[in-house]
Amino acid sequence: MTTSPLARDRAPHHVPLAAVQGTLALDLQPRTAPPRGPGPRTGTPGQVLPIDQRARREGEQWAGSFAQAVVEVVGGDRPASQLVRWTTRSVYEDLTRRAQLVARAGAHQPGLARVQPVRPQVLSVHTCFPCRDVLEASVHVRYGHRSRAVAARFERRAPAGAAGARTGERWLCTALQFA
Repeated sequence: MTTSPLARDRAPHHVPLAAVQGTLALDLQPRTAPPRGPGPRTGTPGQVLPIDQRARREGEQWAGSFAQAVVEVVGGDRPASQLVRWTTRSVYEDLTRRAQLVARAGAHQPGLARVQPVRPQVLSVHTCFPCRDVLEASVHVRYGHRSRAVAARFERRAPAGAAGARTGERWLCTALQFA
């Protein structure tokens, strides 16, 4: 009896198995040396610098106040123009767009009067300083029985025309995300 060429192609082939079948090889031997700690605190990428408590507290207060203003802008209680000095152009445009979308959905004008039945409230602020002039914050905001998260990145910037001195510097929001 002859087998057709099709049947021969379907016949099982013996394929040798690889020692590691597409998985990562793991070293399961116990460590005998202690793990290496972080290197010197120089602000290299991936490290978080220690910041004194006063600066951290001021950063958290600033981030909390800014976040409260942001949720009031988006909710229509405050005009977006109040934050133009504290945001980059792209963040300001996004805030304005969000406020207009919420206003359109609620059939009101953004930033003219109290329109939200429940005032949003900042419950907690957590900050991180990736470097001395950058502050990243995660904010928990409560709307009645619902919660939202806001993440923001602030960079310390000198006002236009200021030369060299650290006086007059301010935190500028360079990124803002809602969840």
